[in-house]
Amino acid sequence: MNRYPKLHNAMWPGLVGKGPDSEPPIGLDKMLDLTAAAEIDGVKFDGVDLFLASPHTDIDSTRDDIKRLAEDLAGRGFLAGSLVAPVWPPTGGGSAMGSAEDRQRFVTQVRKACEIGKQLRDLGVRHYGVVRIDSACSPAEWAADPERNTAQIAATFREACSVAEGFGERLAAEGEICWGGMHSWRRMVDLLETVGRPKTLGFQADMAHTLLYTLGYNAPEDRILPENYDWRDRETLDNALGEMTRALRPWTIDFHVAQNDATVRGSGSHDKTGRHCLPDDPHGKLDVARAAAHWLRDEDGHLTKAMEHVCWDGCMFPNATMMNPQTWTSVLRTMIDVREAHGWR
Repeated sequence: MNRYPKLHNAMWPGLVGKGPDSEPPIGLDKMLDLTAAAEIDGVKFDGVDLFLASPHTDIDSTRDDIKRLAEDLAGRGFLAGSLVAPVWPPTGGGSAMGSAEDRQRFVTQVRKACEIGKQLRDLGVRHYGVVRIDSACSPAEWAADPERNTAQIAATFREACSVAEGFGERLAAEGEICWGGMHSWRRMVDLLETVGRPKTLGFQADMAHTLLYTLGYNAPEDRILPENYDWRDRETLDNALGEMTRALRPWTIDFHVAQNDATVRGSGSHDKTGRHCLPDDPHGKLDVARAAAHWLRDEDGHLTKAMEHVCWDGCMFPNATMMNPQTWTSVLRTMIDVREAHGWR
């Protein structure tokens, strides 16, 4: 069996989409335990990607807090991978295209996340991964002045890059239709090029979210799949994924394995975005291992080996689904399939 890329599970589904008008969050310890319990023929998850916000990991954690976190991870045989910086206003951040104060709060949250990342490296439980960011603003807000707002987001991202470089970190911008200036594949490429820091800022591809790029949600002008597309037509889907990934793959430094039923929804405090599905959901539109090839192999079919780990993302699953051990066995099986198809020894 292939040993790389390493297989991680995301911890933030225990928080994202939860809240007072939804279900209560699932604590980090419980998410870790559920992940650690999954096993198929001796293969287990290698680690987890972390959400740096309460009630999981407070962005203002002390060194002792992070030491305890490292011990918890090591005790379960886990490494930490990518870290999500809480750059949004409700978590202490601010819009990347907002006021000077908003943008400073954004950069401050990135700095705190990079500090935690370095501490985890120094403690021996983090050997790879990035710090994930987004624009912390909506497509509607961005659309009020696209040229100016893209320039403002890019300026904020460049400042965040300078901070990250001081800690030896790289940043990955999450491609998701709910983030202004990042809500279409073409706008995402434009923003990355405008920032112009490819050694520090790359793209974080999530298979569920990027499928919606091909459908033009929030950016009909950038739709690739035809209207009234017949999902049984796999050749057309492959061609659409190919067009999108040719543009974004060179920037991709962080990758989420995921499934999507091609609908959008919101839950709790989370704005409308892509609907993640279980990998074997009958409504899922992706042959996950097949579609992953577009991101993990180049135009000639050769492995890019651009990521040392890949992560499963299943945001906004009901708590009952996440508390079911079979969920994580199914997820792990899909991750193994992806690694066997596109991994290396």
